[in-house]
Amino acid sequence: MTSPLSHLDDKGAAHMVDVSDKATTARTAIAAGKVVMKAETLALIIDGRVPKGDVIATARLAGIMAAKKTSDLIPLCHPLPISKAAIDISPDPTLPGLEITAIVRCTGNTGVEMEALTAVSVACLTVYDMVKAAEKDVRIEAIRLLEKDGGKSGRWLADK
Repeated sequence: MTSPLSHLDDKGAAHMVDVSDKATTARTAIAAGKVVMKAETLALIIDGRVPKGDVIATARLAGIMAAKKTSDLIPLCHPLPISKAAIDISPDPTLPGLEITAIVRCTGNTGVEMEALTAVSVACLTVYDMVKAAEKDVRIEAIRLLEKDGGKSGRWLADK
């Protein structure tokens, strides 16, 4: 049985892909997501009036920590020597809510897409956790990979 999915062996069982023969190159991935909420909740965040503390700073740190721990959370991910994990969180009154972007880099033999996606996901979840007392109907939306670079497949950009 041959599968186009690299995480399945010839019998269809899940396994960790052997990347030992892949070239070591600079790898970058950018992911993004949105946390949509009421304008009043966004104002609490911007004004620093959320009782749990600084939502943006806490979510930024949570995202960085998540990028570094991705292989502990996703069963078939390789542990990677992350050289950069940066989280940008921008208020967007037109949502209303926060737009979250993660950039993750390493030099290795496999990509950092999962690390960037995990960073965004955990940053979004942290925002939700910190504001859920003020608003239960906060929505996490549009988490996706925007860009990846490095390795055999080179650069990839998401459709707009």
